[in-house]
Amino acid sequence: MLNTLTITEAHAKLKKKEISAEELVRACLEQIEKRNPELNAVVFNNGEAALKRAKEIDAKGVFDHPLAGIPYLAKDVFCEKGVPTTACSNILRGTSLRDVRHAAERRATPAGKTYCPPYDSTTTKRLSAAGAISLGKANTDEFTMGSSTETSCYGVTKNPHDTSRVAGGSSGGSAAAVAADMCLFALGTDTGGSIRMPASYCGCVGLRVTYGRTSRYGVMSMASSLDTIGALTKTVEDTAIVLQTIAGKDPLDATTSSTPVPDYINALGGDIQGMKIGLPKEYFVDGMDSEVENAVRQAVEKLKKLGATVSEISLPHTKYAVATYYILCPCEVSSNMARYDGIRYGHSTKDAKNLVEYYETVRSEGFGDEVKRRIMIGTYALSAGYYDAYYRKAQKVRTLIAKDFEKAFEKVDIILSPVTPNPAFTIGIHSDDPIAMYLEDMFAIPQVMAGIPAISVPCGVSKGGLPIGIQLMGPQFEEARLLRVGDAWEQTQEV
Repeated sequence: MLNTLTITEAHAKLKKKEISAEELVRACLEQIEKRNPELNAVVFNNGEAALKRAKEIDAKGVFDHPLAGIPYLAKDVFCEKGVPTTACSNILRGTSLRDVRHAAERRATPAGKTYCPPYDSTTTKRLSAAGAISLGKANTDEFTMGSSTETSCYGVTKNPHDTSRVAGGSSGGSAAAVAADMCLFALGTDTGGSIRMPASYCGCVGLRVTYGRTSRYGVMSMASSLDTIGALTKTVEDTAIVLQTIAGKDPLDATTSSTPVPDYINALGGDIQGMKIGLPKEYFVDGMDSEVENAVRQAVEKLKKLGATVSEISLPHTKYAVATYYILCPCEVSSNMARYDGIRYGHSTKDAKNLVEYYETVRSEGFGDEVKRRIMIGTYALSAGYYDAYYRKAQKVRTLIAKDFEKAFEKVDIILSPVTPNPAFTIGIHSDDPIAMYLEDMFAIPQVMAGIPAISVPCGVSKGGLPIGIQLMGPQFEEARLLRVGDAWEQTQEV
């Protein structure tokens, strides 16, 4: 089936004219129609526009770029001109769930004030220029706030390997779509593990880039100093191809770095003889699922056989990472969410008697519980009398966490750990305990504080058939190093 191909495999066939872009897109759309009613990974199907674009690319017949004619899904926070983009929040959807789904079935734009951006994000624009074809929008936690897509106004995305389990979050729709072969790759965002966790839970590859490596322009922000843009793919090589296309300085995003973009694709295939790998003792804790620990340690042994040396290291401030993140992130959330007022687009009300009541009603009805929770926490932490006690102190701890990594990378080339302490958890198990949900990100948050890249690569399967991933971390702007090691690990899986 064409939809099961990797980007590399599909590109080879397209270039030889063995298949067409239209056939590839149709195969993915058929898979979406088949699997999405069960998985709820896709919240807007833009199939008609995708087919039109595929026919245009086929007519040109030029497939020089590896992404030309390749279908993908964008997480529902990436702006695409004229395409409904809601961040899976009622405050931007502006119409009923029934109307949105009915419109999606007809491949039409929903009625109402659902937000349709008048412009494209830099990432989707660069992909379009390369010839990649957007199929629509993938499910996410509301404004990316969550670890399971359970906060989405469209409902939870289910794990393709076990539909009683979550796909992870917030990029759960993207991960499930890739794992279920609904697309050849998907865009995601990673703020506190939101690419790596779902990649691990669903058995695909997910890369969090160095902060500033990719542009955030046109991507709805949750926490502006923490958000990063990346992809979920079927292989490490595919990740390198997508990153090569979207990375680099963007004049529309002042936070992007002018650091030159290396050749990620040519970085693959190299040996890792003599590579120094550090195992942080703080990431192998009591209570970790034994199958996760065994799978990770077996991966370490295979990397040793490839010539890597392994030593234990310490990242002493790891234990403060989750608490630090859940002070800093809500503070930025409280600021970023202030722009959603129902005046220009999205949810509105006719019952308010004055402007203040209008704001209160629209925001109370439009935002879900998790968004409200983070707005309240952030507003409190930034308020007079508490700013120094919480926000300023958290920023100081963030610096200490970053210094831990700096010291570690003076001794080792990469750091290896589990992505999560457990395989995918059961849907609803943390619904009444937000703190327990926050702790699911405990291994994926420290890298965020340091602004370093990290990649999740499949490394095993539990007895229950649930995927398990390893996490590789590197110094800032050393994505090529992570891709080389991840690729080397993948080759051991094929032997």
